[in-house]
This record gives sequence, C-alpha cells and structure tokens, in this order.
Amino acid sequence: MIAMTLESIPAPQVYRQVAEQIVRGINSGTYPPGARLPAERTLAKMFNVSRSSIREALIVLETEHRIEVRGGAGVFVSMPEMPSALPELDELAEAPGALDVFHARSLIEPAVAALAAINAQDGQIAGLHRALGDMFCSSPDDPRYIEFDRMFHMLLAESCGNSSLYRAMEALWHFRTDKPYMELEDLPYSPPVWQSAVLEHREILIAVSQRDAQAAHAAMRRHLDRALTRLSVGRIASNSPDLPARASA
Repeated sequence: MIAMTLESIPAPQVYRQVAEQIVRGINSGTYPPGARLPAERTLAKMFNVSRSSIREALIVLETEHRIEVRGGAGVFVSMPEMPSALPELDELAEAPGALDVFHARSLIEPAVAALAAINAQDGQIAGLHRALGDMFCSSPDDPRYIEFDRMFHMLLAESCGNSSLYRAMEALWHFRTDKPYMELEDLPYSPPVWQSAVLEHREILIAVSQRDAQAAHAAMRRHLDRALTRLSVGRIASNSPDLPARASA
C-alpha cells in the first residue's frame, strides 16, 4: 500500500474534508482506478477522525461515482468513464449531494414538527394518521414506500402553518427522490428496518397529536439521526448482504 502524507482534520464538516483528501489521493495516483481503499477503521486512524465521518465521506464519494462499494469485498476506486455530454456548470451547482439534503433536513424538519404540534388542525392530524397507516400496512418491498414516506413528511410540513417552510420541504424532497440519492437505496432491506422507521414516524405523530412541540422536535431529530445511521451503516460500513438498510426518512 502506498503511504499518503495526511493532515489531522478539524471540524466542521469533517466528512467533506476527508472526501477531498481521498479525492486528492485518487487524482495523484496514490489510489489508482480499481484500487481498494483501506478499511474504514484504518482510514479513521489515518485521518484522525471518527468512523462515522469516514462513512459519510465515502457516501459523498459514492454519489459522485468516485468509488464503488462491492458487497463483502470492500470499497474500490471507480474506473473512469467517458461522459457522452458534459453537464452545464450551473446544473452542477444546483444539485446538492445526499448528505447535504440530510443535513438541511436535520436543521429544518425538527422545527417543522414542533410548529405542527402547535398549529396542526384536527383534519391535518387525521391525514397524518392515514399516512402513517399506509406506512404500517406496506411491506418492505412495496415500491410505494417512498411515496408513503414523502406523504407523511409533506403533510407534516403543511400542518406547520408556515408556507416558506413548506416550500423548503418541497425542494428537499425533490432532491430526496433524485437519482444520486436513490442510488444509495438500491439494496433490499429487512422488515425490522422498515418497522423501525415506521415506529419513528409514529413517535413524531404522537407528539404532534399531544401538542407537545418539544417532544415533536426531539422525535424528528432522532428519526433523521437514525435514518442517516441506517444509510451509513447499511450502505458503507457493513458491506454485507446480511445487514442491508435503506434510509427510510
């Protein structure tokens, strides 16, 4: 293995700086196309960061098609592809990565849930119950799972009583269903994983129904944190067909 001279990385956005250093290693030939990257634990020691930061950095690089995750084998540098046409620069600037979407939601959506607990009308809460019922009744391989998930979150945004926040959630869910994000969810997942996600939505709805803004805020925050963990661990860390997971957020 070729050694790299690496710097200890301070916060914030550690994962982005890790990703940039790995890209520099790829571009310099330290990790040529087809080469296997060191294991997650090794990378964490090399960069002097947490393993969760390494997982997030690898997710970024996978969505950018710089690396390829091979189940049970590890993480490899992708072979270069010749694009049929180069995208416009302004198009590149307008497309956030999956982690950017997650982090934006983690800032906005707990506040949305808290406001919904204060402002939701009885009919809107009834709609949330129906949306949650659809999630409970769906199976892990139901292709409509993303629509059920989206319906719950958008009804919550509608219930918060702030049209600007609703528009922000519309934009974030547009990116949530974009190809780079959905490519992270191309693995099958087990019933317990989906059930955990549904129960997290139930916790949010209970708090909203009880008009407890603080509890709604905390429940949404927990849900998004756990969804990111499922995405990171299921897609990058485990590399095992026995432990697949989707974000279900």
